[in-house]
Amino acid sequence: MDLIEKLEPIIIFSAVVIGLIFSNIDIIAQNSEYLINIFLCLMLYGLFLEVPLNELKDSFKNVKFTSTSLIINFIWTPLFGYFLGSLFLKGNLDIVIGFFMLILTPCTDWYLVFTKMAKGDVKLSLSILPINLVLQIILLPIYLVIFFSSANTMDYSQLAYSLLIVIVIPFIAAQITKFILNSELKENATELFTNLQIWFLSLAVFCIFASQGGLLFNNLNSVVSIFIPLIIFFGVNVIIDLLVSEKVNFSYSEYASLTMTTLARNSPLALAIAINSFPGHELISIALVIGPLIELPVLYIVSKFCLWVKNSGLFFVCNNLF
Repeated sequence: MDLIEKLEPIIIFSAVVIGLIFSNIDIIAQNSEYLINIFLCLMLYGLFLEVPLNELKDSFKNVKFTSTSLIINFIWTPLFGYFLGSLFLKGNLDIVIGFFMLILTPCTDWYLVFTKMAKGDVKLSLSILPINLVLQIILLPIYLVIFFSSANTMDYSQLAYSLLIVIVIPFIAAQITKFILNSELKENATELFTNLQIWFLSLAVFCIFASQGGLLFNNLNSVVSIFIPLIIFFGVNVIIDLLVSEKVNFSYSEYASLTMTTLARNSPLALAIAINSFPGHELISIALVIGPLIELPVLYIVSKFCLWVKNSGLFFVCNNLF
């Protein structure tokens, strides 16, 4: 693992703490919220620059893996996530929505790190990234309308605006950059923005907590309560991934890849959409930022569990076909 990748949880947590400290300084608290979208758009520009959408067709070369992953990520997970949120977080609708958005959006970056740690098929996991990205852009607004439009929280014009500002514009800018730059310059630009993504995210997180520190402290119990359904989600899906992999005769490397791509969440897209789609509901964004702080240690533990499955012979298909 690259040093920065290892330190990502610490960097994000530090951004949260520093933001809370600076939330007591009026000039920072009052103005930092205006910078959130700038940092998020820069981060998403780098993400779209990095993701090889022209390789989207590669997602369908392993039909069995792709179909299994998509069913778990975009059918089972939304239904299970909504059930968990409604069961454990029903006292605060904003926290429920934040938890749901976190659960629905598969990770678009560091799941590859944990796939490698678990000795999964990194190339296979990378091939599923473009389709995960495209589908979460399409399906997240649809699922939000389906599950939460009756709660009078949705503002359709704001949702459309957020998709334009933080998705469409960075996406088009990234594609124009790829088109006009030669191979060497495109590679350098991609590498630069890839390295800067964690810092843009951390700056956005700092601004969120600097501007909403008081809101967090007033709702601390509600925010912390998100950990219970999140841990249940991880635990249940670890078992489902193992059982499904055995049922469909996946090799071990396919099993490890499936586990990481269906467990890892924390997409920056969800945070960008939440901030712009739900004005006046900042707890949604705070819930999205808090979630990954527990997710990363869990993914590390799960990667070790996958290796134990491989070495134990518990599931003969995973053991013998590696």
